[in-house]
Amino acid sequence: MRTAAALVRHELRLFASLLRWAARRPHGVGDGRAFGYARGQGAVMAGFGFVCAVETFTMSVLLRQWPAAHRVVLVLDLYTLFVVAGLYAASAVRPHVLYDDVLRVRRAVHVDLRVPLDRIAAVRRETRTTHERAAGELNLPVGSQTTVTLELTGPVTQVTFLGRRREITLIRLHADDARALAGAVTRARTGPSVPRDRPR
Repeated sequence: MRTAAALVRHELRLFASLLRWAARRPHGVGDGRAFGYARGQGAVMAGFGFVCAVETFTMSVLLRQWPAAHRVVLVLDLYTLFVVAGLYAASAVRPHVLYDDVLRVRRAVHVDLRVPLDRIAAVRRETRTTHERAAGELNLPVGSQTTVTLELTGPVTQVTFLGRRREITLIRLHADDARALAGAVTRARTGPSVPRDRPR
């Protein structure tokens, strides 16, 4: 039941992301500063979408004499196109966001982690193309690449797509402008303190 509910939420968020993308309305930025990460995967997603569209047309031709099979395959192909477009839209409208006291790290509709700035021990630009799974590490590559690394003074709790809780002490993420994100986080960490009761 929990898995089914997570899948339904996932599809609804993808649909909402498509609407926001069409309306050019980013999600959850508010008074923060947004840092995108979708630019690095635009060409790949467009290419994948084109392949899916060609496959949809080809299967329609091949299965035209079998209406039942044609309808099933058509639904699956259209659903695949929806997922591809929705994932790109979600990445575009759900950027990383830097607030006065929190860095919101995101990846499409799958990851949304708030990292208090006072929990960040170090931030640096670091391009990595290999990422092995390790306890306490969260890797969010785009095009198999991360460009910013955050080392934390203590764990922050990530709730995974299916509701599992993980304690994270190191985050690697991708940003279209890694220099700007790393610099902004560094300045925010070393700037004057702000009240902790900022409205969300």
